Amino acid sequence: MKRFIDSMNYALSGIIHAFKTEKNMKIHFAVALVVIISSILLHVTRFELIAIVISITLVMLAELLNTAVEAIVDLITSEYHELARIAKNVAAGAVVLTAVNALVVGYLVFFRKISSFRLTSLTYFSDLSAHITFASLAVVVAVVVALKSRQAAKNVNYLQGGLPSGHTAIAFALFMAVTLISNQIIVSMVTLILALIVAESRLETKVHSVWEVVLGAFIGIAVTYGMFILAKVLTF
Repeated sequence: MKRFIDSMNYALSGIIHAFKTEKNMKIHFAVALVVIISSILLHVTRFELIAIVISITLVMLAELLNTAVEAIVDLITSEYHELARIAKNVAAGAVVLTAVNALVVGYLVFFRKISSFRLTSLTYFSDLSAHITFASLAVVVAVVVALKSRQAAKNVNYLQGGLPSGHTAIAFALFMAVTLISNQIIVSMVTLILALIVAESRLETKVHSVWEVVLGAFIGIAVTYGMFILAKVLTF
């Protein structure tokens, strides 16, 4: 289990490094969030959403590989070399290719929906609960990654420590989503207790400070509540 956790932390460290150092990765994250939220609000089908998620993943994967290639080339040589130029250009070309693919998919999915879109047509709000929850969790994770990427310390274990607590943020995001969907005090209280247990475990094991846990809880609640309110406003 420890080896698995370490492997996941190394992988997350790589993603956060790319987010911190690559301007394009920040742009990809921002665009991905806008696209996911738009997909939910425009009520795309399940298969359309699958195509969108795959396209987003491919773009970010290509950007990560491009960052890795650039790091390896810079490690090998600091002088100009034709093969180094080719390696970097090919890696950059992979990013462009996946970005073009994402644009084509976006056009095919969104063109007709946007052209026929009316705010008054969003009468399916009651059916959006699961989709809004998914979008809220995606935004919460993106906010947590963005905040953790601002930490300058080296060898940070992003899965076990750092500002804010990602586990707490997700737990309280789910609590808020369940509360807004169920409208039942008992269900809400049970979910709150589970979220508090997650938060307490992060404090008990001294993985996070009180401030990190409180900030995580606030992010989870605020983002989820904001997403549901946004969807509700757009129904009128």
